[in-house]
Amino acid sequence: MPETSDKHIGARIREFRLIRDFSLAELGRRAHVSTSQLSRVETGEQPASPSVLAAVAQALGVTLSVLHGQPYIHMLQKDQLDRLLAPISSALDAWDIPPEDDLPLRPLDDIAADTKVVAKRRARGEFGAVAEALPELITDTALAVQTYTVPSRDRERAHNLQAEIARTTAIVAYRLGYMDLARLALARMAVAAPQSGDPRQVAVERYERAVITHAETSRPDRGVALMKRALRDLEDDGDPATMAVRGTLLLRASALSAVQKDHTAAGDWLAQANELAEAGAAADAADDPPGSRYALAFGELNVNLGRLDVAMFQDDYETAVRVADEVRLPDSYQPTRVAGFLIRRASAEAWTARHDKALASLQQARDQAPQLTRYHPDVHQTVGTLLRARQRAAEPLREFAQWSGV
Repeated sequence: MPETSDKHIGARIREFRLIRDFSLAELGRRAHVSTSQLSRVETGEQPASPSVLAAVAQALGVTLSVLHGQPYIHMLQKDQLDRLLAPISSALDAWDIPPEDDLPLRPLDDIAADTKVVAKRRARGEFGAVAEALPELITDTALAVQTYTVPSRDRERAHNLQAEIARTTAIVAYRLGYMDLARLALARMAVAAPQSGDPRQVAVERYERAVITHAETSRPDRGVALMKRALRDLEDDGDPATMAVRGTLLLRASALSAVQKDHTAAGDWLAQANELAEAGAAADAADDPPGSRYALAFGELNVNLGRLDVAMFQDDYETAVRVADEVRLPDSYQPTRVAGFLIRRASAEAWTARHDKALASLQQARDQAPQLTRYHPDVHQTVGTLLRARQRAAEPLREFAQWSGV
C-alpha cells in the first residue's frame, strides 16, 4: 500500500484513483460526485464532506480509515501507545485457548469492578490507561468463560463481562485507527453477547458493528439493515435500559440513512427516536444523563445530537451549526461525548467559514478529551481546512495543528 501518512485526504483519493486507473470522470460517475467537485477535493481546494468521502471510499473499494491515513503511526509512537496494541491482539487471539500458566480464577465481582473502572476511563477518553488494562481483563474473562460451562447465572455473567471487555477493546482500537483489531474484538463480542442472557447486549453488539464496521467500509445500507434487525429482536419492554438501547439504534439508523442520501428514511427514524424520547422523559427524569445504560445515553438531548448528525451527512452545514448552537450539554456529560459533539460542531463551523469558532470548538474538545481529539480523523480534516483557508496561519492554529499531528 502506498505511503499516505503525510498527505491530505484529497491527495490520498487521487493516489488510489490512479492505482485503480480511474479518470476523474469515472470516479465521479461511480461515486455520484461531480468531476469539478472531485478535482477541488483532490487538490485540497475543498474539503471532502462526510457523504462525499463515504461515496468515494466505496467507489475506490477502500475503507474510510485508509483515506484518512489512519492509524497515525508517528503520533502513536510519540505517545507510546503503539506498544500497547500487540498485547491486546495477542490476548484476543488466545481467546478460547486455556492458559499455559496455572492462572487463578478471579472472582466475577472483582472482574466486574475492574470492567466498570475501565469503562469509566474509556468514557473520559483515557485510551492509554484502558489499553494497559485490557490484556489482563481479556484473559480474566476468557478464563471465567472456560470455567463456567454449566448453564447458570455465573456462566451468563462471565459471557456478559467478556462481551463488555470486547466492546471496550473494539472502541479503543477504532479510535486509534486499528480497524483490523477493532473488527477482531467485535467478532469476539458477537460470540459472547448471545451467551450473556441479555438481549440488550446482543443489540449493543449490532450497534457497535454498524458504527465501526459498516460505516467504516462505507456500506451504510448494511448498517441500516443491522439496526432494523436489532430493533426487531429487542422487544420494547418498557425498561429504561431497553429504551436507551432502542433509542440509540434508531438514531444510528437515521444517521446511516442520511449517509445514503435517503432523506425520507432519515427523517422517519429521527421521528421515531423523538417519540421514544418523549415517551420516556418522565421515567428518565432522575437519570444523569437521561437513559444512560450500557454506556449509552438517550433522551431529548440525544435526539438533537442526532439531528446534528443528519444535517452533517446531508451536507446541510448551516442547519448543523444552528442545531449545534441550540444544544446545551449537562455538566455531568461524559468527556468523550462532549468532545465528540464539539468536534462535529467544529466541522460544521469550518464548512460555513466560521474559522475562529471552529478552532475554539476544537480547543474545547482537546480540553475535554485530549486523546480522543488528537486521534479523531474529523479533527485532522477540519484543521487541514482551517490551514488551507489562510495564507499564513495564526499561532494558535499552528500550535493546534502541530499538537494534532496535521
